[in-house]
Amino acid sequence: MFRFLALLFAALAAAPAAAAAAAASAPAPAQAQAPAFTSERIGVTVVGSGPDVVLIPGLTSSPEVWASTVAAVPGYRYHLVHVSGFAGRPAGANASGAVLEPVAEEIARYIREQRLSRPALVGHSLGGSWAMMVGGRHPALVSRVMVVDMMPFMAAMFGGPTATVETIRPMAEQFRRGITTPQSEQVRRQQAEGTIATMVRTEALRAGPVQHSMTSDLVVVAQAMYDLITTDLRPEVARIEVPFTVLWVTPPNAPVTQEQMTAFYAASYAGAEQAVVRQISHSYHFIMFDQPEAFQRELRTFLGN
Repeated sequence: MFRFLALLFAALAAAPAAAAAAAASAPAPAQAQAPAFTSERIGVTVVGSGPDVVLIPGLTSSPEVWASTVAAVPGYRYHLVHVSGFAGRPAGANASGAVLEPVAEEIARYIREQRLSRPALVGHSLGGSWAMMVGGRHPALVSRVMVVDMMPFMAAMFGGPTATVETIRPMAEQFRRGITTPQSEQVRRQQAEGTIATMVRTEALRAGPVQHSMTSDLVVVAQAMYDLITTDLRPEVARIEVPFTVLWVTPPNAPVTQEQMTAFYAASYAGAEQAVVRQISHSYHFIMFDQPEAFQRELRTFLGN
């Protein structure tokens, strides 16, 4: 079990933006930087027109993870978040101190300052954690929340039902040190390639994720991972009152049964009675690439389309 989760965390640390190949044949929609919004923690690109949807990628990922989705599900004004320090964006204020909570607050500030009318939030992986934080801490700002393959308290999977933030902190510190341990570029790339093979089932889409992992700031990645492991978002889940969808997959070679994974996800999101928790089959972590039609169908349903 621990070996599986160690691989999962390593994968999240390398997880990237795999959209370039998937979107190569799709026409690129018009893009523009969000007007009058500056931040040292995030950048936001606006695409399309219609009801507002904020799309938040995961650890080390670029907004490109959403490119094929945006092209396939038109009729919305998409706000594509790019976290500073990930996928080539300068680290900015994320270079020191906590990352998880400050970025969540910047997303909330963006919604307020741009006067978005209760947008939908969609977050993949670590982006799902940010979506839960904004939805739970600023409920008046959002209309609905979707989490794509993320748990509210990952430590419970390897620490058991009695795990707490304090009991898991030493392990989180080990992960933080391990991510920033100096390695040659060749070793980093080999590790990223091996990890991405467990995150993206579609082999043709793996090169992009590897490259985005290689261009992420390891200090920011390490701190974001530490924050993620030591943050229990189940209280935030209980405060989300809007429509709430959770999509999840069973990782490859997971040493747990389907029934165990189903029970764990159900228990993790039990605090939100309205939550729709649904497994996507035949997919790894990047559902939007491995099962694009299923993901787009779920997104349309979630958005009320």
